[in-house]
Amino acid sequence: MGGGGGVSIPGTFRIATDRTVFSTPEVHIGFHPDAGASFYLSHLPGYLGEYLALTGERLNGVDMLAFGLATHFFMNAKLNWIDERLAKLVTDDPSVIDSTLAQYGDIVYPDNRSIVHRMEAINNCFGRETVEEILDALEGEASRTNQDWCTSAIKKIKEASPLSLKIALRSVREGRFQTLDECLIREYRMSLHHISRAVSNDFCEGVRAKLVVKDIAPKWDPPALEHVSDDMVDHHFSQLGEFEPVLKLPTHLREAFI
Repeated sequence: MGGGGGVSIPGTFRIATDRTVFSTPEVHIGFHPDAGASFYLSHLPGYLGEYLALTGERLNGVDMLAFGLATHFFMNAKLNWIDERLAKLVTDDPSVIDSTLAQYGDIVYPDNRSIVHRMEAINNCFGRETVEEILDALEGEASRTNQDWCTSAIKKIKEASPLSLKIALRSVREGRFQTLDECLIREYRMSLHHISRAVSNDFCEGVRAKLVVKDIAPKWDPPALEHVSDDMVDHHFSQLGEFEPVLKLPTHLREAFI
C-alpha cells in the first residue's frame, strides 16, 4: 500500500500473489497519493486512477495483473520455489527473466466481483471535472443501479479529507502529462506543503484519528468540499520557499509504462 507500491511498481518485474493487496488510501489520513502514485495511477485504464485515489479502494493480485500494475501472478505458496529457479539463472537478461516467470506463472482471471466489470460506470463517474461532480454522478449511479460498490465509494469519499480529495484529483490529472521524474518532484513539494500545515492540519489530524488514537473520527479542516477554495489547493502545487531544497533524483532509469 501507499509507499510500498511506489517502491515496487516502477520495477521491470512486478509479481502479485493471492495474498497481494494494493491501495492508495492517503486521502483518509489527510494526505495525497505520493511516491510516484500520480504517475502510475494516471496511466491506468480509463479513470481507474481517479477512482483508486479518491476512494482508497483495494485491489487484489488478480486485478493488479489485469490492469497492468503487476506483470506476473503466482500463488503465494510458490514464491520460495520461484526464488530458487531465479537464483539458478546465470544471466540478468530481462527477456530470460521474463520468460522464466511466464513459464511458471499461474493463469488467473478476474471473478464476477472484480472491479474489471465496473469500468464503464467508473469511467462515467470518475471522468467528471470536479470531486463534487464525481459524487453527484456516483449518487445518480447508485440510485439507478442500487449497486454496493457505488454506495461504498460514496461513503469512502465522504469520510476522506475534503482538501486531500481535491488535491489528489488534481495530482492524478497532472500526472497524465508528466514524466515519472516530474511527478516525483511535484509530489515532494506537495508533501512538504502538507507537513508544513500552512493551509490545514489535516495530515496530523488524519494520522491521529486513523493511526495513533484510532478513534476513526477525524475533524477535517475545511470540513466539507464546498469550503475548500482553489487557493488552498493551489498552495500545495506551488514552488517551495527559498530555503527549501528542490528534490534532485539520483538516477535517470527508464520509466514504467512508457
